[in-house]
Amino acid sequence: MPLEPGEVERIFRSSGAYLTGHFELSSGRHSPAYLEKFQVLQWPWHTERLCAEILERVRDREFDTVAGPTTGGIILAHEVGRQKGTRAVYAERDEGTKRIFRRGFELRAGERVLVVDDIMSTGGSVDETIVAVRAAGATVVGVAVLVDRSGGSARRGGIPYVALWEVAIDSYEPGTCPQCAAGLPLRKPGTTPAKVASR
Repeated sequence: MPLEPGEVERIFRSSGAYLTGHFELSSGRHSPAYLEKFQVLQWPWHTERLCAEILERVRDREFDTVAGPTTGGIILAHEVGRQKGTRAVYAERDEGTKRIFRRGFELRAGERVLVVDDIMSTGGSVDETIVAVRAAGATVVGVAVLVDRSGGSARRGGIPYVALWEVAIDSYEPGTCPQCAAGLPLRKPGTTPAKVASR
């Protein structure tokens, strides 16, 4: 039975992954809502079911390898690859702002790669992974994400995209953020510390 978007939303909400407040996203933008994917991915049965739905949605595309950006993309690439019977690799940030394949990961020229990620806000991590795949001479055959929180605006032309749940959640540059204007405390979930404001 297909996994409908409403069921994906239910999984996120029931797992405690849908948070409200005032958050700094990895892009630097601010938002009144945050999707903490690890509250979902900590449960292997949710991960297995979501990745099975990704495979169902891309069944018309042939691919040799699954690639995901660190960190949540590692788990998804591994599980999609396990279910498909292909290998999984991941792209890490280098010392600058791009992603590269390390740890002995190599892609062949013409190798067909499916890029997967967890939450797409601006599309930055997906774009960086696509660039890393292409820099290795491989071909991106599609992108699949659990949630596209941009409502579709972060998608780039020319590559087929799949999102299990597409929702438009507002985000703002810090200078135009209503939560900042209201004086709400800013939180940055995840492992990256929030930037300290200069005084």
